[in-house]
Amino acid sequence: MRVSLICLLVVQAAAVAYSGEPLRLHPDNPHYFLFRGKPAVLVTSTEHYGAVLNLHFDFIPYLDELQSHGLNLTRTFSGVYCEVPGNFNIKGNTLAPATGRLIAPWARSDQPGYAGGGNKFDLSRWDEAYFERLKQFVGEAGKRGIVVELVLFCPFYEESMWSRSPLNAANNVNRIGHLARTDVYALKDDAVTDVQMALVRKLAGELQGFDNLYYEICNEPYFGGVTLDWQARIAATLSKAEDDFPQRHLIAQNIANGSTKIADANPQVSIFNFHYATPPDAVAANFHLHKPIGDDETGFRGSDDLTYRGEGWEFLLAGGSVYDNLDYSFTVGHEAGTATPDAPGGGGRDLRRQLGVLKRFIESFDFVRMIPNASIVSGLPEGGRAQVLAHRGKEYAIYVRGGSSARLGIKLPRGKYRAQWLHPGSGKMADQSDLEATAETTFVQSPTYEQDLALAIRSRE
Repeated sequence: MRVSLICLLVVQAAAVAYSGEPLRLHPDNPHYFLFRGKPAVLVTSTEHYGAVLNLHFDFIPYLDELQSHGLNLTRTFSGVYCEVPGNFNIKGNTLAPATGRLIAPWARSDQPGYAGGGNKFDLSRWDEAYFERLKQFVGEAGKRGIVVELVLFCPFYEESMWSRSPLNAANNVNRIGHLARTDVYALKDDAVTDVQMALVRKLAGELQGFDNLYYEICNEPYFGGVTLDWQARIAATLSKAEDDFPQRHLIAQNIANGSTKIADANPQVSIFNFHYATPPDAVAANFHLHKPIGDDETGFRGSDDLTYRGEGWEFLLAGGSVYDNLDYSFTVGHEAGTATPDAPGGGGRDLRRQLGVLKRFIESFDFVRMIPNASIVSGLPEGGRAQVLAHRGKEYAIYVRGGSSARLGIKLPRGKYRAQWLHPGSGKMADQSDLEATAETTFVQSPTYEQDLALAIRSRE
């Protein structure tokens, strides 16, 4: 009893550690965020979303590792969905708990038979230990300045995933969930829908005190039969659940892999997420919505750091505001991210350090005043490309990918400027010089580089 009381007090203390307004859209530029009084972009390299639902995963060293590189976002799944070892050829997959180690929002019954080990679930009762663990995770993340994207649901890509869900009738004692995996998120079974909506309301109530939180309706809803009507119902239920709260949390919707232009945007949605969004066409296609555009999952393209570092630089300098690499160096037993990835993607401490360089580069500007404008740059090396954030006549953030040298032509208003070059891989300054713009185009010679280079130009007047 004493241990439980101590745990409860710890959770409550974490919940009220920051009583300010939750993460919100920046009032001066809603393409970005305001978090604890400061403009924010969200940049990270995260474990595979099992930090809460996998009881074997110690999330303290994981969060410490993110903080050590200045990263400020993590995604985590709610426990409705999990995977089995071997899914997607991921070794050490944190989203695939060992037998008997899944913790979900619902309490276990006294009847054996859950496919993942242990007793079946009772969908009429909550597991308070789950909510304590979830709140501890969000609270510990908040202490480290890390925002949590809580992903409420995820489609079942294969039968193996559906076979492990508490919503599957084979895994609960309530006789709920006699459905095909492609019908679970389609408003086709009132009992299943009621359980889903009850979970949304429960999570909203439990997490209302946290400022470092936003919700995503569903991970990759373009797979597995997820309907737009169901997504709208989830958003409406969550929004209504927070109606009487002093502060409300942002809602995100995952739109597509790659890019598409959003039609009929849900007004209850504040963040539009894409996966594997390279090149960053999704930003330009949806910039007119005046909402944050995120690339909140990427991976599955080998282990070369440049692949993911470059995607992050290009996405954020195109005007995006969220970037998350899927980092397979985080496993059970290697929660500080020291495992060698054995998966379709990469990760590791060196990549996290490089993403920290990106975040600090963006934060060195008054980026809320900047807009994407790559058209002002010419003279790229063959096969090269550039992304630019610009505050005309004041500040310019430029990222060049490809080649080894460039004589850039940049359209600058007349005036005096300071140019500083940065190696994105090492974070080291490459060169700096003073410029004077006297013509329509000012030419700047880069130092030699390998693969990519960043340039900051600031007015000296």
